[in-house]
Amino acid sequence: MPHLTVHLPENRLAGREPELVAALTEAIVGVYGEWARDLVNIRLAGVPAGRFAQGGEAVDTIASVALGIRAGVFDRPDAAQITERLGTALTDAITLVLGEELRAGTTVELVASPQERTFVGGALAV
Repeated sequence: MPHLTVHLPENRLAGREPELVAALTEAIVGVYGEWARDLVNIRLAGVPAGRFAQGGEAVDTIASVALGIRAGVFDRPDAAQITERLGTALTDAITLVLGEELRAGTTVELVASPQERTFVGGALAV
């Protein structure tokens, strides 16, 4: 079950949420396949102006994506290709919707969870 938490500058996000959710969902489906569409869970968090900083200066050109995925993906023979495709596709989705100037400041972190540590609705996710 891919779940994304995306922190973005509020001034860039406001009003663009539906478009960004669609683009992020398509990015995941483009890598995993259509079967994953209904499993994509997205949380968008708008960060107020002045709360993103780089090099000691406030900026509004940063996006941070944490993508929770099953740890088993890293054991696959094609793990390097899958992870690269995920990082690229999610970055592309953000820049498509919010602007190319966010590309250099977009970070995608893949957070692995063993299958036995993922629960949905209080039950172990299978």
